[in-house]
Amino acid sequence: MTRVLSAIVLLTVVIGTIWFLPPAATLVLALVAALLGFHEYAALARALGADVPRIVAGAAVLASCAALAMTAMPSSNIFETSRLAAATPAPLDVVLLSSVIAIAATIVASRRPGPAVLFDGAAALLAVGYIGLPLGTLVAILIIGGRETLFLLMGIIIVSDSAQYYTGRALGRHPLAPAISPKKTIEGAIGGLVFGTAATVAGGAWIFPAAPPLLLGVLGATIVALGIAGDLFESLLKRSAGVKDSSALIPGHGGVLDRVDSWLFAAPVYYVFVRYLQ
Repeated sequence: MTRVLSAIVLLTVVIGTIWFLPPAATLVLALVAALLGFHEYAALARALGADVPRIVAGAAVLASCAALAMTAMPSSNIFETSRLAAATPAPLDVVLLSSVIAIAATIVASRRPGPAVLFDGAAALLAVGYIGLPLGTLVAILIIGGRETLFLLMGIIIVSDSAQYYTGRALGRHPLAPAISPKKTIEGAIGGLVFGTAATVAGGAWIFPAAPPLLLGVLGATIVALGIAGDLFESLLKRSAGVKDSSALIPGHGGVLDRVDSWLFAAPVYYVFVRYLQ
């Protein structure tokens, strides 16, 4: 019951924010998720022996999330005359370059020579690409394609996750990645792939009427496959760190990373499709 109630509250907050409030509210929600997810990530990294500089790396995660989202916002610069320039005003490149320099400078100032220098720096930089940028793509999708476009991605992942669970329980016999996630099965993954792809083709015919069904099918299969990979990657981090959940923040569900692990790998490819291929 606790798990169901938590899911209802989370869905109500997320759907309500996206549907009733302006995109800026969704950006705030993404930044909160990024901050909490980074805190959990830093704890996992610490358990694995990496000392991530939390203030600098956390700021880089938030900045990258906001910068990528803002690339989808119309420019107010009167000197920009081309449509392409007006569509990409945010200094994402500046944010990423500054993040690398700031994290490296922090490592230089706070570490002694040794293997930990590269280990800590790499773990800090990974957080930017693993958490900040993918969550920023969700806001960008909302701005570019509208609420329905973002809800389609949500629907695909929910359908895929549900199909993986129920197909795995009913038909699962062969482990998908026994060393990482013993409960996941090949049959469950196939079920998620079939139903998730079907949901993409069906929903995409309405959201993207000009897109060929074959392209929508490839998109759906890619989203599902990357969602599974994202889930397994986070499971690998947790198993390596010797913990079951990334945190106990959400009753019955674990932490923020446990809830968005599929999104972190799947959202970027959907963003590319929405922005450049539809």
